Amino acid sequence: MFQAFPLGPFLVWTSVVFLLIGIVVSTEFFLRLAGSANLSLQHFRDHAWWYLFGFLLCGRAFAIITQYRVYWNDLPRIFVIWDGGFSFLGGAIGIGTILFWATRTHRATFLQWLDVLLPATMLGSVFSWLGLFFAGHAYGKPTDVFWGVTYDSINVRYAVPIHPVQLYYAFLSLLLTFLLLIIRKYSSRAGTETLIGIICASVGTFVLEYFRGDFTIPVFATTVDFIILISLFVSLGVFAVVELMLSRRMLLLFESALLFLFGGYALLRSQLPLETHELRFSQFLAVLALLATVVYVVVHRRRYPHL
Repeated sequence: MFQAFPLGPFLVWTSVVFLLIGIVVSTEFFLRLAGSANLSLQHFRDHAWWYLFGFLLCGRAFAIITQYRVYWNDLPRIFVIWDGGFSFLGGAIGIGTILFWATRTHRATFLQWLDVLLPATMLGSVFSWLGLFFAGHAYGKPTDVFWGVTYDSINVRYAVPIHPVQLYYAFLSLLLTFLLLIIRKYSSRAGTETLIGIICASVGTFVLEYFRGDFTIPVFATTVDFIILISLFVSLGVFAVVELMLSRRMLLLFESALLFLFGGYALLRSQLPLETHELRFSQFLAVLALLATVVYVVVHRRRYPHL
């Protein structure tokens, strides 16, 4: 695979080239979508360095976490920022974090900005996944399908054909980009693009992660864990909706009940004879993102019925 190519006296990583293309394309796309939605870009000029810092820091941090085995065995490599270890999705999350802070007092809500940020992130992810494909990162499991690919790289632990799972993700991201543009054209409420986009991306990630063959952080969960997790997010949504209608005493009782129930389960969980299922860390994050997004959009629409 074309992991790197020489350019004069330099060795250029293919993943870095695709990452830079994705950054440029998604940034231009984001600015165009924001302009069409009449969202003010002044805070980007006011906090430009913060956005850059958030993008670089979170992008690097996510890459280190997902490839923790590599960096744990070679700690000084954490500071070798030109090794191509960077997560475009992590960078987008960093942008979203700064965006939430910078626009908290603005007329436009954070959810309206998410409706713009998500399609741009999906488009940039297409190029990011293509770069990972050529670099041999985030590779798949062995397969007998005719479109399987074989890597001759020290990064890949299989010498047999494997699923080009990076191309699966690239196709999913491209498909979601077009889907979100269509939804954007016909939606009348803020959050429609975010809700449908996150649901589709989360489900797609949960399924495609089963085709991954690289190492990851394992998460061991039970069926009851998911029930408790769903109940927790539903409870938080209910709490956000009724918060203004309850007295201070009732709020304290409600919070105490949540802490007692879910905290008690967390303490007793290891003592319960429940069957566990091994998940990849990305699958666990996908479930959290789906639940959090559903609750956030529902609460937002309750609070801002005119948007």
